[in-house]
Amino acid sequence: MFNLFKKKSPIDILNQKHDKLLKEAYTLSTSNRTQSDAKYAEAQEVLKEIEELEKKNNNT
Repeated sequence: MFNLFKKKSPIDILNQKHDKLLKEAYTLSTSNRTQSDAKYAEAQEVLKEIEELEKKNNNT
């Protein structure tokens, strides 16, 4: 209950965005392969951002 008002970390926000993009890519894979590939590539870019943030947090 108290986590309801807790501010999310940037990594949590990017993880949600990554999950959303992967779901969209999956649904598009049945109808439009090029758009699906574009969503998947966008999800990979978000994943790179997540990894960079995690490295930065581990180094400090």
